Amino acid sequence: MSHFNSKQKKSGPTERGTVIAAHGRHYLVQAEKIKLHCVTRGKKSDVAVGDVVEYQLTSPNQGVIEAIAPRQTLLYRSDQYKSKMLAANLTQLIIVVATEPSFSDDLVSRALVASESSGIKAHLILNKIDVTASLDKARQRVALYANLGYPVHEVSVIADPEGTRQKMLQLTQGQSSILIGQSGMGKSSLINLLIPDADIATREISAALDTGKHTTTFTRLFQMDAFEGRASYVIDSPGFQEFGLHHLSEGMLERAFPEFLPHLGHCKFYNCNHHSEPGCTVLEALKRGEIAAMRHDLFKQLVHEAAQTIPYQN
Repeated sequence: MSHFNSKQKKSGPTERGTVIAAHGRHYLVQAEKIKLHCVTRGKKSDVAVGDVVEYQLTSPNQGVIEAIAPRQTLLYRSDQYKSKMLAANLTQLIIVVATEPSFSDDLVSRALVASESSGIKAHLILNKIDVTASLDKARQRVALYANLGYPVHEVSVIADPEGTRQKMLQLTQGQSSILIGQSGMGKSSLINLLIPDADIATREISAALDTGKHTTTFTRLFQMDAFEGRASYVIDSPGFQEFGLHHLSEGMLERAFPEFLPHLGHCKFYNCNHHSEPGCTVLEALKRGEIAAMRHDLFKQLVHEAAQTIPYQN
C-alpha cells in the first residue's frame, strides 16, 4: 500500500472505494453504497481513475484519500515536461478509428506502444463500415495492425447499432477497458451504446466534481453488469490529438514494437540503436519489408523525444 504522506495521515477508520472520475485534484470515489467527493492530502495528485483507494470520511459525502492499493497496470502519456495518468488497473485498451474522417496512424501506433509497455492488451475498433466509399482504404490501413497481432473489430454504430452493441459487450465483459480515439471516430456513440445512461451519469459526475459544463475534459469510469463473477468496467477518456511517450526509455521502446522482438539481441553491436548501425538486424528486416517504414520512423521519433525530456517534480 502506497501512502501519500504517513506523517500527515490522521488516525481513524478508513474505507475502500474505486476512483470513477478525476478532475484536477478532485476525485469521485464509488464507495459501497455512495459516491464521495474526495481530495488528497497536500499537493499530491498521483491518483488515477480505476485506482482502488483507502479514504477517510470528513463529512457524509466527502473524504480524503489516504492510500492507493497496489496497481495491476497504469496507462499514461507524457510530454517534455510532465506526465498525465489516463487510468489504472486496466486489462485492455480499445482504440476507436473510422473509415472517415481519416484517422492518425501516429496516434494509433503511439497508443499501441503505450499498451505494450504497460502490459495491457490492445484492440482496434473500425467504425462506420457503412461508409463503403472509404472502407477499402481504411481496411488496408488497419491491416498493418492486424498483421502485428492486434485484433481489429469492424462495426457500424449507425447502420447496425444492435450488432455493434453485442460485439462491444462481448469485447468488454469481465474486462477493465479504456476507449480512446480522436474526435469524429464515434467513441462517444460506442460508449452510449454500451452504457445507455452514460450522459446522465456524466452530468452527475460533473456536478459532483463541480466541473461546470466541461463534461468532456475528464476521464470517467462506468461499471457494467458483472460477467461470470467479474466486474466489467468501461473508462471513457477525453479526446486528444497527441500521445506523448517521453517517459519510455530506448530499451522499453524497442520492446514495445512486436515486430522488432524477433530481431533484438542479434545485431552486430550489443548496444545497437537500430537507427543506422551496420549489421543491425532490425534495419535488415526493414529493408526486407518485414517492418513497416512508418513504424520504424515512429520508433526513431520516440527515442528522440525521450532524449528531450526535462526532469520534473511530481
